[in-house]
Amino acid sequence: MDVKTVMVVGAGQMGSGIAQVCAQAGYEVYLHDLDEELVNKGFERISKSLSRQVEKGRMTEGEKTLVFDHLFKSTDLQHAQYADVVIEAAIENMDMKKNIFAELDKYAPEHAILATNTSSLPITEIAAATARPEKVIGMHFMNPVPAMKLVEIIRGLATAEDVYKEIEAMAVNLHKTPVEVNDFPGFVSNRILMPMINEAAYTLYEGVATKESVDRVLKLGMNHPMGPLELADFIGLDTCLYIMETLHEGFGDDKYRPCPLLRKYVKAGWLGKKSGRGFYLYD
Repeated sequence: MDVKTVMVVGAGQMGSGIAQVCAQAGYEVYLHDLDEELVNKGFERISKSLSRQVEKGRMTEGEKTLVFDHLFKSTDLQHAQYADVVIEAAIENMDMKKNIFAELDKYAPEHAILATNTSSLPITEIAAATARPEKVIGMHFMNPVPAMKLVEIIRGLATAEDVYKEIEAMAVNLHKTPVEVNDFPGFVSNRILMPMINEAAYTLYEGVATKESVDRVLKLGMNHPMGPLELADFIGLDTCLYIMETLHEGFGDDKYRPCPLLRKYVKAGWLGKKSGRGFYLYD
């Protein structure tokens, strides 16, 4: 299949980043969300991201304009009828994703591949909401999408080999490095990362060390660019908690039990950088 048109469902931070890299790679891209205001915010994120590239001399104004020539706004899922690949980047909620995929299955052409950017939910279960489970696949980008090279590609139980190969080739065309992963809770990235963040939260909760000391140990002792608590704030503590709950439920193992401090912060609305307060305070 010759992929020419991509639809990205969800114009948030991840979705707008995915739309940007797809447009930069020359695909025609529909960026979709529930209303015009959300789509416009996605376009603003893309504009700011590209402007930074222009300021750094990595892109010209003409090249930035060309990227926007490939971008189209959508508030109607029926635009999926034009897509060769649809990449869903909505919130991490299984019921919502299944509803979206059931709708996309109605509108997308028969040949279209339906991909999800889920960071932890089972691809096989999402695929079961469609009549084309063989054409459903996981395509988990890292945040921030324009800067991060990795894409985890996750096969569902029924995902066809040619679908995997097509998405692998697309990831390469986006200047990403695809890594094949099987359909287990958290895949590889979050199965390893989130328990580390959770354990860092337990270390703070139990009074072993201050948040600054916990982060400093990982940065200076293990050469991590960012400490685990600082990283959790960047990701969003609600997202971290949700993924830990998914791991805990998926494996039934108490080693994945979310830290009570993480739960308390989320209940308080301390979600990290996006809310102005998490483990740290932000202006």
